[in-house]
Amino acid sequence: MNTTAWHSTETRWFKFNVVGGMGIVVQMLMLVVLKAGLHVNYLIATALAVETAVLHNFLWHERFTWADRRGASFTRFLKFNLTTGLFSIAGNLILMKLLVGFVHLNYLLANGLTITTCSVVNFLVSDGFVFAGDRTEIQSP
Repeated sequence: MNTTAWHSTETRWFKFNVVGGMGIVVQMLMLVVLKAGLHVNYLIATALAVETAVLHNFLWHERFTWADRRGASFTRFLKFNLTTGLFSIAGNLILMKLLVGFVHLNYLLANGLTITTCSVVNFLVSDGFVFAGDRTEIQSP
């Protein structure tokens, strides 16, 4: 990987994490509203909170993280939901069941741990598949 490509990946990873940080806030707030406010089961609340964050993150990634890559928004949205969205929901539900249901961690702490665990895979899938599109970024030979 050349220096320009590495710098581009570093910048994109930073942007990805900025969006992810905002998504964590969205997810945690939704989880608190559903679980503590509306008394929804923690697993159902988790799935709904994750999907809310996935939608939020997609919009920001499309316009900020991968704004330099062209592609059909609806196609990207489907790819994003069917890859990182499903992985995030499945990963969060499995890890939440383990951490809350069996280990008895607080549901917010457990949710933070599951988000962290899923982030690296989500970045790689998003960069290499969902937002691959036409790259308008400058590539050095």
